[in-house]
Order: sequence, then structure tokens, then C-alpha cells
Amino acid sequence: MRKSEEADQGQADLFEIQSRPSQKSGSDHSFLNLEDFDLETLKSLSLEAYTAALHACMSELPVERDIAQFIEKVIAAGGNDLASPEARTAAGKACLDRGAPSVLAVLNAAYKTSREIERLLGLLRFSPIDGGFYVARCAPDCFVLPALAEHFTLRFGDIPWAIIDEKRGLCLIRFAGEEARMESLDSEIVRPVKLQMPPFGAASGDAWENLWRLYHRSVNIENRKNLGLQRQLMPVRYWKYLPEANAKV
Repeated sequence: MRKSEEADQGQADLFEIQSRPSQKSGSDHSFLNLEDFDLETLKSLSLEAYTAALHACMSELPVERDIAQFIEKVIAAGGNDLASPEARTAAGKACLDRGAPSVLAVLNAAYKTSREIERLLGLLRFSPIDGGFYVARCAPDCFVLPALAEHFTLRFGDIPWAIIDEKRGLCLIRFAGEEARMESLDSEIVRPVKLQMPPFGAASGDAWENLWRLYHRSVNIENRKNLGLQRQLMPVRYWKYLPEANAKV
């Protein structure tokens, strides 16, 4: 994990996006209200604990009580002098105390979210639509859209983009010069983007999807095919959204 102030600000943005109530419209998933906890103290004691609590919440696993106990445990370990190095060291140890059931549950849930984030950073496939937008679709097991905002904002620069979570009916969208924000697929902002999304498959005639398939065929070494390893690194549930896993040109 990066220790720079820039990364620290990215984590704050993650909480802001994740916790904003308007972003959950159109989704029937429940979320722990992290605003009920002293997250600023948690963050000052251990950025790792702060991120773990957020990621555990985003996992959508039934670990709400464990998250609450985890936060209380880490803050309590810091004691009264929260600014001291000893407090941060004690909080860091409490954050990694897998002997505590609540800590183990939170870290396991956070790991699930982190793995989903890592996979989508490499497996999302964007297609261009009118207006200079680039759009990708997914249906992740965890609610990971907020954690993708910083990466793709830096990657696309001033190019507008959108990532649609079809499982939750949500869209992470960013216009040039603006911050990424969450919207319902039924919102006036997202509807024009949704209507222009090209269908998957060779019949769609999407040149970018065909280019991905051609690239995949070019770099593939048939004699070294390992389907077991492929499924491990790229689970089958993602294949629906991968042009190279569909009909080939």
C-alpha cells in the first residue's frame, strides 16, 4: 500500500463515494453506515485498518457486527495518546490480530473485495460510444465501483468514461474536468450512455471488440494453453464481459 499523501487522499475519496446515500438508489443491497464510527481516528491510527473496514463493508458479506467490533478494537488499542508512535504501532498490531474472530472476519471480507478490485482493474473492457465516452460493463460479487474511481480517472485523463455495474443497477461515471460519481442506471445522466452500449459478440461489429479478439489470437500459444490456471486468474464469471472470451473473428 502506498504511504504518500496522494494515496491517503484517494482513500478519503473512496469513503466519500462509498458512503454517499444517493449513490445507492436503484440497489437493494444493504450497507453498514460507517458514518456512525470515528473513522478519522481509525485512519490516523492505521490506514491499513481504515481501508480494511471500508473494503469489508464493500464486500456485502454479513460482517456488520464484526466491522463494528474491529473498529472499536483498533481504536481502543491506540489508547489515549493517539498521536504517539506507540499508539499507531499498537493499532497496527490490533488490525492484524487474526486470533480475534472479528478481525479475522473483517480481513477475510476485505481480501475478497481487494481481489475483485485487482481483477477488474485488468479485466474491464471499454468500448467507445458517441460523445467521446468509453464505457465498460461488469457484475462483480462485491460493491467495488468506488474503488475503481481513482485508477481510471488517472488512466483516462480528460476522456469521459463510465463503468456500469449491471448486478446493482449502478454506474460510476466521470465527465472531463469533474470527479467520478455514482449514479443509478435509470438517472437522466446515465440513460443516454446506457442506450448507446453496443451488444457483446462478433455480430455487434464493434471494431474495438474485434481488435481485442485479434490481439488475443495473436499472443495465444496453443501448446501452452492451461485452462485451469486461466480460470484461476480469470474466473468464468467475468468471461461474459470479455470480448476475447466470446466469438472470435
